[in-house]
Amino acid sequence: MKTITKLFLCLTLTLSFNALAQLNTPRGSQKATVSQRVGITDISIEYSRPSVNGREIWGKLVPYGMNNFGFGTAKESPWRAGANENTIIKFTDDVAIDGKTVEAGAYGLHMVINPDNTADIILSNNSTAWGSYFYNPDEDAVRVRVTMKDHPHTEQLTFGFENVTQNSADVVLNWEKKQIPFKIDVDVTNIVLADIRRKLQDQPGFNRQTWEQAAAFSLNNGGDLNEALSWIDAARSGQNFSQETFANTQIRAGILNKLGRQAEAMESMDAFLPQATVFEAHQYGRQLIGLGMKDKALEVFKMNAERHKQSWPTNYGLARAYSAKGDYKKALEHLKVALANAPNAASKGRVQANIDKLEKGEDIN
Repeated sequence: MKTITKLFLCLTLTLSFNALAQLNTPRGSQKATVSQRVGITDISIEYSRPSVNGREIWGKLVPYGMNNFGFGTAKESPWRAGANENTIIKFTDDVAIDGKTVEAGAYGLHMVINPDNTADIILSNNSTAWGSYFYNPDEDAVRVRVTMKDHPHTEQLTFGFENVTQNSADVVLNWEKKQIPFKIDVDVTNIVLADIRRKLQDQPGFNRQTWEQAAAFSLNNGGDLNEALSWIDAARSGQNFSQETFANTQIRAGILNKLGRQAEAMESMDAFLPQATVFEAHQYGRQLIGLGMKDKALEVFKMNAERHKQSWPTNYGLARAYSAKGDYKKALEHLKVALANAPNAASKGRVQANIDKLEKGEDIN
């Protein structure tokens, strides 16, 4: 009898231990992660994916409004926007939702589904609680109301990203025949510039191209132009890595132009031209045509032809300059020389196509 009692006690303890063990077994609502980069900011959502499974979802399986689920500490809970654990949304940088700033970090993502086809999106500072059972409105980071949309049937609840632009993305939840969207805006320029400032003080800052890239980004994305000018000047002189190049001379000229210092910009480019390669001078001439500075472009192309005799792009450049000024006869003469000197079939094809345009009375720029 004692032996049977000991055996029973041992079996009971074993079963109790196994009952508490966390086994890694498949779950009905599979876990998923979806992410999207906007600028250099990563947005990710971790969630579980319940299925419709023939059930009535909105107002039934997902009840309207706030509800007491009879578990946890919350007297009223929103929907956890998924199944099982808390749905979590993460941002690597500060973002904005409906104009409200949300700091970088992880947030519990909840929703309140309303009977008027709207939904309240809630981001909670508590991202570690289970589901919505411990929801506390005092922990809300942001709460916005959006309109739900009709959508083709989606069997498994799915988060995704739509309407992705340079500065924003729409998060969408698709389930059953509804879509719940909300927009996330990212201040890409200021985020990138802040990252640039940090990196210029670290290992990347010991490289000329880093300073050039920083200045070019600021120039092209509405950054502080005086700061950008200091960056490009550092790339050109005063540092162990500094070197004047055609690329950083162009960037500097672009910054000076935007600062309203056009004469200084032109002087900077003119000073470098004697060092420019035939292709760099050709590129500069084309840029001048694009800016409507036709006489200056012709001057640059003539200088290029004088410095690089017998080099085929020089006649191509002169043809572009004369075409821009409306002198198609002279342009055609130079194109025919360029065609004879073109180094390969692809180049000959481009020149011939422009000859055809000129013969039709069309500008080649």
